[in-house]
Order: sequence, then structure tokens, then C-alpha cells
Amino acid sequence: MSELRDLANDFLQACERRGILVATAESCTGGMIISMLTDIPGSSSMVDRGFVAYSNDAKKDMLGVSADTLGRHGAVSQETALEMAQGALRNSRAGITLAVTGIAGPDGGSAEKPVGLVWFGMALEGKPVIAERVVFENRGRDFIRRETVRHSLAMGLKALA
Repeated sequence: MSELRDLANDFLQACERRGILVATAESCTGGMIISMLTDIPGSSSMVDRGFVAYSNDAKKDMLGVSADTLGRHGAVSQETALEMAQGALRNSRAGITLAVTGIAGPDGGSAEKPVGLVWFGMALEGKPVIAERVVFENRGRDFIRRETVRHSLAMGLKALA
């Protein structure tokens, strides 16, 4: 197994031990996290759903991210990541949600929000929603997206430990 697949498997086993389902809310990864989870045989007993909310309209429509949040802070922000995680929890049967929004490149970066910037949101039922900011080295779109999947799964696994 690859390192990412092992991490996904460990995360699903932690969900199973806790008796909870997972849902994802993904922007810059376009569904890679949920795909990694559902590639694992037996995942249907731990995975509820994945929201691919690439556009701002999708973030609003599917996850309830407010237009005010998007207007004030942008799609790639702590506030948006938190609302994505909360929205996925509210609109699913999951007990934990993993949310990501970032700039995978090669375009779209700025001095304030460079290519490689990713905001992670995580909601665990009964706990405060949390967010983390990471700026990955700009080693290409595939690298940034793969590292985003890795970090998100590790964040979820740590929360369930």
C-alpha cells in the first residue's frame, strides 16, 4: 500500500472504532480525499458523502457558506474552511468532516495568498470546529493537491486518536 492509502485506511479504522461516518467538503482537491477513502474496500460503512464545492456558488448552495464570508474573506480563507466543515456536518450523517480550500496553481496566487496556500477545516460532532493554514512548497499542482489530501487525513486521524 502507498503511504496515502495507508493513512486513509488508518483514518477509516479510527472512524470505525468511534462508530462515526465521515464526509468531505473539497474545493482545491476536487474530490481526491473522498476518492482516496472510497478506494478502500469496506469503506461504505464509514463514508457518508463527499461534497465537491469548487465554485463559490457550490460552496454557498451545497454547504451554506455565506456570501458575506466569501465577499469579505474569499474562498481561500479560515472563515470559508470553517463554514465548509460546519456545512458538511450539518448536511450529512457524518460525525466528522474534513474540508479543504486552497490555491493549487499554477495560476491564481498572490502575495497575500500564494500558490500552495490551503486552509483546512474539520468538524467533529460535539467539538468546536477547527481550521489550520498550510502553505505547501510550490512543486506543482499535483504535489500541492496530494499533500493537501495527506494533511487533511492526518488532521482527521489526530482528532480521532
